Amino acid sequence: MERTKLDISEAWASAVRMVAANRDMLMAIAGVFFLLPGLALSVFMGDPQVAPGTDPKVALSILAQTYLSAAPLLILVTLLQMVGTLTVLIVMTDPARPTVAQAIRRATVTTPPYFGAQVLVGVVVGFSFVMIASLASLAGSAVLTTAVGLALGAAMIWIGLRVSLVAPVIATDGERNPLHAIRRSWDLMKGNSLRLALFLGLTLLLFLVVYGLVMMFVGVVLVLVTGGEIQRVLRDVVSSAISAVALVYLAAMIAAVHRQLAGPPAGEAGRVFE
Repeated sequence: MERTKLDISEAWASAVRMVAANRDMLMAIAGVFFLLPGLALSVFMGDPQVAPGTDPKVALSILAQTYLSAAPLLILVTLLQMVGTLTVLIVMTDPARPTVAQAIRRATVTTPPYFGAQVLVGVVVGFSFVMIASLASLAGSAVLTTAVGLALGAAMIWIGLRVSLVAPVIATDGERNPLHAIRRSWDLMKGNSLRLALFLGLTLLLFLVVYGLVMMFVGVVLVLVTGGEIQRVLRDVVSSAISAVALVYLAAMIAAVHRQLAGPPAGEAGRVFE
């Protein structure tokens, strides 16, 4: 059986159509699940205070302590963003046209299997990579350790691409078993990992350019009209808003890729993609 090859041009066009067709609902969802949690994380966590010239080991210790102390908030924000991602997928792909409240309820129910799939991948991959890296370091060769580190980084990206469709498999296809969702994503992405990497890479580049230009302009304006803590909060608001929009488009892109490789959901009337 010949596998479908991902068409990134069509995937991007489908993603844009999905966002445009559901703009008002997506703005509300993004505000609640992406913008506000991201803003809370920026305001309450802040930036790790590492002075220039600090010893790398000390700097790593400071970073670790900062993120460890913020672990409860990080977990809460992660869970909210998971619910938000699933809600966005349901709103964009369900032909039954659910309301925002209905989509949130369904997303809340489907978050545990999605979270479970993420944990399974994280634990298995993390444990395997730590073991391999530890064995490489025992060899005492800096070259070997570096080569293994680069190989592990590439492998981690590849695995991430292969399991990138877990969310739409759960939200759109209705799969509730985390293992089955991982396997389904793995099968759908076979032969398409490089195409998806190119798709996401180009989009990331576009986002970084837009983000940099907007934040540079906003920074200049804020320096001229305000200062101190108000300036930092307003900067964080703009940054969180841009990130929220990016997360909506990322979910749309993943939904478009899933639809292209798996086919439209049962009963779809073409309201979003056509």
